[in-house]
Amino acid sequence: MRDYTLFSLVTRAIGAVIVAASLGGASADETAWQLVWSDEFDGAKLDYTKWAVEENAHGGGNNELQFYVERPENVRVENGQLVIEARKEVFVLADQTRQFTSGRIRTKHRADWKYCRVEVMPTQDQYGGWAASGEIDIMELVGHEPNSVFGTLHYGGKWPKNVHTGKPFVLATGTFADDFHVFALEWERGVIRWYVDGALYQTQTQWRSEGRAFPAPFDQAFHLILNVSVGGHLPGPPDASTAFPQRMLVDYVRVYQRRP
Repeated sequence: MRDYTLFSLVTRAIGAVIVAASLGGASADETAWQLVWSDEFDGAKLDYTKWAVEENAHGGGNNELQFYVERPENVRVENGQLVIEARKEVFVLADQTRQFTSGRIRTKHRADWKYCRVEVMPTQDQYGGWAASGEIDIMELVGHEPNSVFGTLHYGGKWPKNVHTGKPFVLATGTFADDFHVFALEWERGVIRWYVDGALYQTQTQWRSEGRAFPAPFDQAFHLILNVSVGGHLPGPPDASTAFPQRMLVDYVRVYQRRP
């Protein structure tokens, strides 16, 4: 089989916080693809054979403000959709306290793909810590720019020697909260392409890793992450005008690979 994978996801981002999600929609000749993994979110609850729910207050390298919590208020399936919800509330677990809660799910240790991201992260830090082993951002939406999404690669060395490259896609009218949109990533050896609603808007063919020669770090298995984060360096903390709760709705996630 050719080393080539398409991630497929349809999502609607509602709110004024960062939304990081996986991808969506086929782009070229759909007869060339075969579905290898999917979640349509048609059940009564999240499928734990496909997803794990994280609980932590780490905040990541962006110094975000949320506590990721495993509970229905933050992560649930309803009306055939995944709902990830950020809430303004004091939450205490062990010795950690946060003023906001939210949800983050991932397929790590359940499903991952080579040449195949709400983020795609390497399952193993094969070439070193973040971002030497890479990160693929299929779709990120920042709340104060509701008509734009970003597709980004993170690579190079371990922080702070990492770099990133990418560009935004801007809607001609309206915002991404108005309706569902299809976000897709095509990833093959040496080239990664981003699509919104079937329109190609970015292609990247140059990156590097301190751990190995090109096409590292994007030559290993990555898993999917879907989350809604609050504040951080990008876009900054919420203020009095920020409404809560904020939600991301996901209709489906699908992964395809090239037919033999």
